[in-house]
Amino acid sequence: MNRVVFTFLFSLLVPAGVGLPASNAFAANPSSFLAARSLLSASSSPGNAYFIGASVVTTAPVEGDLSAIGGSVITAAPVAGDELLIAGSIRSRAQVSGDFRAIGGSISVEKPIKGDLVALGFSVYDSSRTSGSVFITALNTTLTNGAVGPVTIYGNNVSLAGDFAGDVTVVAGGHLGVMASTTIHGKLSYEAPEKINLPASVTILGGIEYKNISYLPNAGTSRILSFVSVGFFLLVRILGALILAGLLAGLFPKLTQAVVEHAYKKRLRSIFLTILLGFAILVATPILLVVLMLTFVGIGIALLLFIAYALVVFLALIYAGILLGGLFVRRYIHRETTLWHDGVLGMLVLSIISLIPTIGLIVVFLLMFFAAGALLQIFFDFTFSGENTSELL
Repeated sequence: MNRVVFTFLFSLLVPAGVGLPASNAFAANPSSFLAARSLLSASSSPGNAYFIGASVVTTAPVEGDLSAIGGSVITAAPVAGDELLIAGSIRSRAQVSGDFRAIGGSISVEKPIKGDLVALGFSVYDSSRTSGSVFITALNTTLTNGAVGPVTIYGNNVSLAGDFAGDVTVVAGGHLGVMASTTIHGKLSYEAPEKINLPASVTILGGIEYKNISYLPNAGTSRILSFVSVGFFLLVRILGALILAGLLAGLFPKLTQAVVEHAYKKRLRSIFLTILLGFAILVATPILLVVLMLTFVGIGIALLLFIAYALVVFLALIYAGILLGGLFVRRYIHRETTLWHDGVLGMLVLSIISLIPTIGLIVVFLLMFFAAGALLQIFFDFTFSGENTSELL
């Protein structure tokens, strides 16, 4: 297994020989391959070096390229070629004669880089004064010693200091700071939410180009986003209610029929009394819960009643839509059986009615009060009449 992993990493990191067969390339430039949990390289590598470990530390020069992968990588000896480091924490404390490339959480470059510098990480600290170009993408970036080549930085907070011989391009989502006595011989082009306040000692010979970027929406965009958010919330709520109505109507057809018949076959006086019963239960129960919560003994009872009350409110709302769909099919389609899609249709109509100001809420509450009263009557009858409650399912 270790050989398979080693071969895979080797194929990723080892550059192909240019103009030479692989055997001749490795014969001319012998390479070092080391893998350990805690790896300390204290002997010089005449060719390329490839290190893998949870902790990697190099204290001997590398005559070729250096590639290292680990949890923590520290290079404390010069590298004659390129350097490629991938780790959670990276510290380059020695000169690199070629290009420097790093991917990590925290990246610190302290000694000169003769080639290009490319870094991708959470935070990047560079005091190396790179001779080539600099390209950094990080949440927090700090350059303290300038650079010889052009500099491009993408990040949130960016801090610049030192002498920059070329152009500097910065895209900062947060704060861009240019320290005192900083000199930029080229042009400073930056995008940020607001303009920077340059100290009097800062010199920018190529001029400044600023473009405002803001990730905060304006009033029009905020209004559109609010409408979209509300619309999405309503859509999800309606879809959830439709699914629940269809499930309850399809899974419990007997109970659905009993609720619809309470509204379709009863007289107006009986319907009015059912609404009053549902109103009394839905309104009086919260008052009873508050009274019970005032006593230590009543807290447990109040908790049980609250669970039962929440269930009743939930069922009353769902069966209000099912009731509307059942009444519709009986009145206009002349079908006495209420199917699952009738519940979905009724809940859709109820959801649309609820969007009507004032009147819609009144209709929804009346249907909920009736559904709650009908459900309580049905459960009471089946509980105390001695009949089998499974007939409701």
